[in-house]
Amino acid sequence: MDVSRRTVLGGALAGIAASAAGLGPAVASAASHPPPGGDDFDWTAFLATADLRWRRMPAAWTEGPFLGNGFLGSGIYAEPGQNAVRFTVQHTEVQDHRPQYGSLFGLARLPIGYFTLEPVGAITGVDWRLDLGNAELTGTITTAAGSLALRAIVHTGQPVLAVEVRPTAGEHGFRWVFHPAEAVSPRADPVWKKASPEGYVANPPATVRTVGDSHVAEQPLLAGGEHVTAWREVTRGGARTLYASVAWSHPERTSTARALRSVRTAAEFGPLTREHRRWWHDYYRRSFVSIPDTRLQSFYWIQLYKLASAARREAPVMATSGPWLENTPWPATWWNLNVQLEYWLIHGSNHLELDAVSRALDQYRAHLSSQLGAPYRSDSAGIPRTTDMTLLNGVSDANSGFPVGVPGQDTPTPEVGDLTWALHNVWLSYRHTLDRRLLRDTLFPLLRKAINYYLHFLAPGPDGKLHLPPTFSPEYGVNAPDCTYDLALVRWGCRTLLDAARELRVADPLVPRWQQVLATLAPYAVDETGYLIGAGVPLAKSHRHYSHLLQVYPLYEITWEQPENRALIEKSLAHWVGFEGALQGYTFTGAASISASMRRGDQAAAYLDQLQNRFIKPNTMYEESGPVIETPLSAVKSMQDMLVQSWGGVVRLFPAVPATWGDISVRDFRTEGAFLLSAAREGGKTRWLKVHSEAGAPCVLRPGIDGALVVTDARGRAKHWRTLPNGDVEVDLAHGEDAFVYRAGDRPDFAVRPVAPNGPSTPWGLPA
Repeated sequence: MDVSRRTVLGGALAGIAASAAGLGPAVASAASHPPPGGDDFDWTAFLATADLRWRRMPAAWTEGPFLGNGFLGSGIYAEPGQNAVRFTVQHTEVQDHRPQYGSLFGLARLPIGYFTLEPVGAITGVDWRLDLGNAELTGTITTAAGSLALRAIVHTGQPVLAVEVRPTAGEHGFRWVFHPAEAVSPRADPVWKKASPEGYVANPPATVRTVGDSHVAEQPLLAGGEHVTAWREVTRGGARTLYASVAWSHPERTSTARALRSVRTAAEFGPLTREHRRWWHDYYRRSFVSIPDTRLQSFYWIQLYKLASAARREAPVMATSGPWLENTPWPATWWNLNVQLEYWLIHGSNHLELDAVSRALDQYRAHLSSQLGAPYRSDSAGIPRTTDMTLLNGVSDANSGFPVGVPGQDTPTPEVGDLTWALHNVWLSYRHTLDRRLLRDTLFPLLRKAINYYLHFLAPGPDGKLHLPPTFSPEYGVNAPDCTYDLALVRWGCRTLLDAARELRVADPLVPRWQQVLATLAPYAVDETGYLIGAGVPLAKSHRHYSHLLQVYPLYEITWEQPENRALIEKSLAHWVGFEGALQGYTFTGAASISASMRRGDQAAAYLDQLQNRFIKPNTMYEESGPVIETPLSAVKSMQDMLVQSWGGVVRLFPAVPATWGDISVRDFRTEGAFLLSAAREGGKTRWLKVHSEAGAPCVLRPGIDGALVVTDARGRAKHWRTLPNGDVEVDLAHGEDAFVYRAGDRPDFAVRPVAPNGPSTPWGLPA
């Protein structure tokens, strides 16, 4: 984190020092050719290889196309038991406002409703394509009376769902019908067997009425405010276009005018798509990844589409289902794993413009203290397991919403570390950008308060070590003293605070306390199976969560690069995934990333294969009872960990790729240190890499290129560099500079283009 330090290896002194140490040349010989720039391929054709296809009607949200813009979302699938197609209409800001019933009921996200497209004739077939590059659903519905050609988008910058339908003569009479949903927490559905709080009732029904050329469904809320769905249909030539929009307001009731304005001012479908397409084209081009496993490559790009459909910096932090709310017992934002995994992929893919976590924790920081017990509010912070979009939980109990735990008290689930773990995401955003404002204004003050909360409870034991009273390791179900989950977060938090204080030049009075904690904190509990849940609490049953392994991943405190820890990491991973029963999809993304940290690419790929074969749905969605969005997104992070790792101040290129990935191409992969990395692997060997520095931070590379190296700038001139004792390469790279690294005698063209597939691949969706 000490980004002000720069290693300067200038002139003859650097050359003498490097030669004397036997560390290789400090100055490379000049390259004979300047590297070209730009992408040497057709982006439209490349992204089209990842398009989802449907040749039969999807029957559920786990099978159908999905559209979104971080706020408004729509899933498309057959209307159950009817000759119709459902277009759901949901919105991430639409929630209840009754905190007396908790985040899972009184502050829960509320369903809005759906449209049905009802043809004249019986549906006999579909031929659909979700065009990723343009973020648009296209295709036809064939019926006994003719066909309906459709195009649909949720506009990326406007709160509008637009569906253009061109019917043949026999289908001119098709119709759209809106079905308002009951405005009640989905958790109240008897199917989930979750008792509603006493006194909790549904909001009153929506009122549907016509307003001039449009229609509105106005949904009042008992706590004040409302959400309104407006729609109108416009006929132009042979096309009928449905425009729909949702607006929310609280405590005011001002949504009708805004929703109507959105549908009445929307342009014709063609012009409407121009800005939409431009945004999406620019979005994809911020980075590039190509691997020879075409189905997994398609999955990667579908998740980038899903991410930008579900997330915006200014939008609510993704709840468990993103914008596609379906019937679920999880109608809130979950902070003991879901949020963290949802946003990890933004860093490597160079999409920090979607970082809602850092924004929300900053914006609603007052709630992070106000929901603690009164003795701790003045100097501490924490986040409940479940919250609404403003980070509120409301009343706390085991069914309505889970509070911040108090160590040593047997509350239903006394989780303490969820805020500290969420702040690790903020730290990742800082490390990948080196934005000092984020460090100074958000991360440091909030992490200081999060660790302060722990400091109230850490106490010395007879062994002279600081110990933590019993807390709860997420998902395991048993309280444990010296809980591994919390000890790992305390260690990471204290180290990060010390680093941040040095970087910010802050003489914080708590520095000695943080140092003391690091020096005397109790060790992790281990046995012959590996890491325990906590002191005296072994991992004795199937456990889907890797809460007891955070020190290995993602915190990288205990690493494979420490030989003394390898056996412990290996047996901990094997023991954890060896318990079948409770394992779920994100178990396998975590196992893949841990395997990648062990440099075992084939093992990491095998875990991702299990994920795809056992858990991922035809449209790449995922469910545990209800829809949960984090697992497919976190699988992309696992892939990124196989391609590039940048923890501990070292950028590692292709550290854990499987043997079958002989060719790989990446461009502008963002790493810690605010570097953008581009590289190519050919025939199982790294051919070249380019690194661009945005902040002038120390640049240490592990390129994996055999033989003597050449390091040049963008004009082919030699750059100053040295080989470190462990073989890593340190390059003198200032702010805004590039360095190209390749094997001496080679002449790479530095072009970034898709790699050849290993074989054919079936598209995602229902292609047959």
